[in-house]
Amino acid sequence: MTRTSWVTLALATLWAMPAQADEGMWTFDHFPKETVQKAYGFEPATAWLDQVRLASARIAGGCSASFVSADGLVMTNHHCAHSCIQQLSTKDKDFVQAGFYAATAAAEVKCPEIEINQLVGIDDVTARVNEATKGKDGAGYAEAQKATTARIEKDCQLSESLRCEVVSLYGGGQYHLYRYQRYQDVRLVFAPELAIAFFGGDPDNFVFPRYDLDVSFLRVYSADKPAKMANYFKWSAAGAKEGELTFVSGHPGGTDRQLTAAELEYQRDVALPEKLLTLAQLRGLLTQYQERGAEEKRVATHDLFGVENGYKALRGRWSALLDKAFFASKVAEDQALRDQVAKDPGKQQKYGAAWDAIAKAVAEQKKIRLPLRYIAWGSGFSGRLFGHARMLVQGTEELTRPNEKRFEEYRDTDLPQLQQRLFSKAPIYPALEIEKLTFSLTKMREELGADDAFVKKVLGKESPRELATRLVQGSKLADPEVRKLLWQGGKAAVVADKDPLLELARLVDADSRAWRKRFEEGIEPVIKKNSELIAKARFETQGTSRYPDATFTLRLSYGSVQGYEENGKTIKPFTTFGGAFDRATGRDPFALPTSWLKAQASLDSKTPFNFCTSNDIIGGNSGSPVINKNAEVVGLIFDGNLQSLGGEYGFDATVNRAVAVHSEALIQALSKIYGAERVAKELRAAK
Repeated sequence: MTRTSWVTLALATLWAMPAQADEGMWTFDHFPKETVQKAYGFEPATAWLDQVRLASARIAGGCSASFVSADGLVMTNHHCAHSCIQQLSTKDKDFVQAGFYAATAAAEVKCPEIEINQLVGIDDVTARVNEATKGKDGAGYAEAQKATTARIEKDCQLSESLRCEVVSLYGGGQYHLYRYQRYQDVRLVFAPELAIAFFGGDPDNFVFPRYDLDVSFLRVYSADKPAKMANYFKWSAAGAKEGELTFVSGHPGGTDRQLTAAELEYQRDVALPEKLLTLAQLRGLLTQYQERGAEEKRVATHDLFGVENGYKALRGRWSALLDKAFFASKVAEDQALRDQVAKDPGKQQKYGAAWDAIAKAVAEQKKIRLPLRYIAWGSGFSGRLFGHARMLVQGTEELTRPNEKRFEEYRDTDLPQLQQRLFSKAPIYPALEIEKLTFSLTKMREELGADDAFVKKVLGKESPRELATRLVQGSKLADPEVRKLLWQGGKAAVVADKDPLLELARLVDADSRAWRKRFEEGIEPVIKKNSELIAKARFETQGTSRYPDATFTLRLSYGSVQGYEENGKTIKPFTTFGGAFDRATGRDPFALPTSWLKAQASLDSKTPFNFCTSNDIIGGNSGSPVINKNAEVVGLIFDGNLQSLGGEYGFDATVNRAVAVHSEALIQALSKIYGAERVAKELRAAK
């Protein structure tokens, strides 16, 4: 029996029960204080929760972080800052491979595209959204919901330094307005070499024991000076100890623990296998591309890491759903709530039809999933260059409309981040762009068919490679000043421009909008509205005694430093520096960087390196701080073990483990290996 099967069998017995010990990605306004007190003898006060919330940070786009000094120092993972590190690199100065350290404040370099958010307030706007959608279905429901959330966000956003988002919780049972302080002047301070940040490479990914220094330090600036932070995490002098209570404050990207059986079947039978096949093929393409030479290997590293990480994560999720016992438990849980509703005529009248409505909508989505994926959602047109072209064509069109009528990604609250990406000076590599666009066009032709009218319109008489080559080589959109002038010129400037990538984006825009409209007005609102009904039925029996599914919003989980049993073997919760040197082979991906080999004699081999905890985390938690009851940093989350991958759908506290870098390892590495005493001193001062 595989490790994944073992854990999913365990989940099958646990899932129908209330939230287990250490389970839950809790919102800060409904954190189970009494449960933690009962389990660990510590009850977080409201002031403690406020401090932790304000010291936590989010990297817009998919990662977590934290403020760790009064001068805006931010701690996150190397892989969360990897895009910045690679964008700042050149052929002659490869900071990904060699690492980066700003020995002085003046040497800190601005990241082209990173935005950091700090959650400064939460307001319940459920009543306002429900009133707007009351009695509406289909397109009317979708239009009313989007218009209302857009107005709420617009009313909230008083300046570009504020980011406002209406968040759906409990499947639409609640709507909260999250207000963030936005920082777009983010500068790189320190990053180690990729060889130690991702020691063990893909073979060790989602594995424990582990030996990674997966860390980067950034700094947020305001008015060209380090931002002064009233709230930040202090540094623990002792670090994490076995059995110690730990909290993880971060932004889990998304879980699907409350999906209906029909939705889970779609994930198991359709969505996940199709995504995995595409990722496997793309991994092969990028691997071959890297073999062309040193520069090709450098520029494709970030893409390949993302593909490999995504493939392994999705494969773990799929394995969980393929486990018959676990899947049966999810179906039974869904049916139990449905049966409970059916016993009450009043509830049955209000909520009983919701499950069949969702199943019907999912069946419709299955029918049109390929044009949705390749046309509406852009999977047929990969690459940064076409992404810019699409943004220019769609965005300048959307900005001619009222805020509440636009696509969500072009609302006023999202424009600062959109413009940051569009105007970015990050380098674009034409040869890699050609390969990625060729791949996606080929996949689109394969999936939609060579005789499909849309495919014919796009390709004409050209092959995918011929078209991709002509478009990339003939485009001027690699120049950020060109993109900026087009954006500022608005729709008229974009329509008039003859850039071949813009011409393609204009050619496919109407089809993209048509398929998107079909989904957003005919399928998505049915799923949303009926998920809300199921959520309300669940609320009537459980209230907020359970946590909502993750939504890339700030959550707090609790647990402790502890190992686990795997295949009859006890996995201890700590690794050490000495273990890293023992594991090293001198060959990738188990080759320690030269900086570590030179410093080996000065290091204490018993220094704790990585450790695992029973905290409930998922993708998006990368970069989250691990803190103790004094709100002091004891570690830095960077991964989970293999068993945690099933955490998308459920949690088993006996084997699900979060994996972190120990705080002592961070200080020792900064001081003794990298000579980054300026950063180490700043962290030590945070006590």
